[in-house]
Amino acid sequence: MDSLYVAWRYVTWNRGKTLVLIASITLVAFLPLALQTLLNESERQLRTRALDTPLLLGAAGSALDLVMSSLYFDDEVPARIDMRAPAVIDESGLAYPLPLYVRFMARGAPIVGTTLDYFDFRGLQLAQGRLFGLLGEAVIGAEVSMRLGIGVGDSLVSSPDNLFDIAGVYPLKMTVAGVLADSHSPDDRAVFVDVKTAWVIEGLGHGHQDLARTADSSVILRQDAGTVTANARLVQYTEITPENIDSFHFHGSAADYPLTALLVVPDDDKAAARLRGRFIDDSRYQLVRPNTVIDGLMESIFRIKQVIDAVIVIVAIATLLTIVLVFALSLRIRREELETIFRIGCSRMTTVRLLAAEILIIVTVSAVLCAGLLWLIHINSAALVQGLILR
Repeated sequence: MDSLYVAWRYVTWNRGKTLVLIASITLVAFLPLALQTLLNESERQLRTRALDTPLLLGAAGSALDLVMSSLYFDDEVPARIDMRAPAVIDESGLAYPLPLYVRFMARGAPIVGTTLDYFDFRGLQLAQGRLFGLLGEAVIGAEVSMRLGIGVGDSLVSSPDNLFDIAGVYPLKMTVAGVLADSHSPDDRAVFVDVKTAWVIEGLGHGHQDLARTADSSVILRQDAGTVTANARLVQYTEITPENIDSFHFHGSAADYPLTALLVVPDDDKAAARLRGRFIDDSRYQLVRPNTVIDGLMESIFRIKQVIDAVIVIVAIATLLTIVLVFALSLRIRREELETIFRIGCSRMTTVRLLAAEILIIVTVSAVLCAGLLWLIHINSAALVQGLILR
């Protein structure tokens, strides 16, 4: 105890050196353990989401972009397919498709165009309100609601796809019909709309004034028998309301309307295998198993981690050598102090106990700090992974 007391008085007197040593040891121990914790949590989230999704159908191209966009609503938009793809799945009689159109954003949250079956498939529950039932309505995730401070009855405006496209799509003001309960998944940070609402944001559907009833003749370019042609002054709605919802309509063939992916839910494993066989040589589509794609991604991540671990080991060795050097120089500087200890009758073991006590104090404080930081990382690992890795 006497050695610990003297050592404590010494390390508190030399606060600068002590703090540097504690910080160095704490960081060397904390970084690899924190990295491993975050990687384990990211692997858990990625694999859980992938295992819960049997198959994904998308355009031929990058399977990773398809999976990251469809499952985690990543910013990278894959090549698009059209509404002929669900018909292909339906005609097979082996599975049922859930359409996804993930392209647009609303105040930093991805807009996911889908159908009501998606909520049953993911097991999502409502915290308040109801699911979307009309064009222009949205259901928001728990994180979106908390971050933006909005709830049922509030509005949310889609972000322009291209700020310089002055002749393109107008932002759509959507009404929040419901808020989802926290599911600790990427669904918490998404805005869900009917796929037709996503097409309205795309500009494929729109509403405007009833030209046959308008009193403003300045919007009419030409009027023939049974045909009214409007000019550029015709007002296009950016909000779908009960008063104007009947004016919204779509142009072109419905078969050409875009999707980014289909969640394909097979009847059983045999049906999944048969369905995958049908798309092996298909040049238009790719049918992938998300868990296989994520396995490949995790292998790449862990290869990178091995390199990072090697760098951390080298840094740790350099840090430990520096610490040894600091103590060696400290002994040289403290030569007169140690000689005084010998002169008053203390043995060399007393000096060793004093130095060991100093090291014990520094290492103990570093261990406590490291444990506290790791505890903070552990309890916030899910949010950190979603915010830093899966955003």
